[in-house]
Amino acid sequence: MASLKELKGRINSVKSTQKITKAKQMVAAAKLRKAQAAAEAARPYAERLSGVMASLASKVGKDDNAPKLLSGTGSDQRHLLVVANSDKGLAGAFNSNIVKAALVKAKALLAEGKEVEFYLIGRKGRPVIRRTYPDKIGVNFDTTSVREPGFNEAEQIADELVGMYEDGRFDVAHLFFSQFKSALAQIPTEQQIIPVKAPEGAVESDAVVEYEPGEEEILEALLPRYLKTQIFKALLENNASEQGASMTAMDNATRNAGDLIGKLTIQYNRTRQAAITTELIEIIAGAEAL
Repeated sequence: MASLKELKGRINSVKSTQKITKAKQMVAAAKLRKAQAAAEAARPYAERLSGVMASLASKVGKDDNAPKLLSGTGSDQRHLLVVANSDKGLAGAFNSNIVKAALVKAKALLAEGKEVEFYLIGRKGRPVIRRTYPDKIGVNFDTTSVREPGFNEAEQIADELVGMYEDGRFDVAHLFFSQFKSALAQIPTEQQIIPVKAPEGAVESDAVVEYEPGEEEILEALLPRYLKTQIFKALLENNASEQGASMTAMDNATRNAGDLIGKLTIQYNRTRQAAITTELIEIIAGAEAL
């Protein structure tokens, strides 16, 4: 049985931890409001751009002159898995769920005889992927100095991916991130970003529309922007999901710490009462012996 000193030390230790988790919960709640607003603000632009892409892709998607980002390389042998994680922990299963989805995809592709390479954003997912596929990590995009994801980071990632694609390093790129629904629900999501898939609903319209310049020239300029926008949206969704997961995890940790403090306090009081009773019995027995 633990001594009174040990129990008191454990109670103080749990109380200190509870203060940390409570502070982390409040910080995550404050950041969540801003991150959620940013993610929701980016959705209409991304959806509208998808609508423009649908209109153009339906016209030139099968043409021989279609841009490579839309038409692809003609092969799907080499796959690049772009895994977006955070650089900080204490966010529950946020990072592990994204990594798990990427590993399931990698396993399925390898079972089909495909080649797989990882492009990692953030550092939290690296240890697990490195243990599972140590020889398949190609690029690590460092975000340790980035306080909040912005369009600059999305632009750098998109430019690097396009450069790798043009150099023939992969045929298909998949992006893994967490879509924000609420503080309690974040959905691990996979999206093919290269070659750019014509968004759903890309049905050619009967309306007569003339483009100046032509559809191919517009797509040449629009496709890189569309790719950057999708990556930027994913980073914003990830940031909101991380803060929501962190707030929920820290709230649970704070509650669990409170429950543990209550149990330890009861054990401490019982042990103290037993010690006092034992001392009284010894005093009374000594007095009777005299």
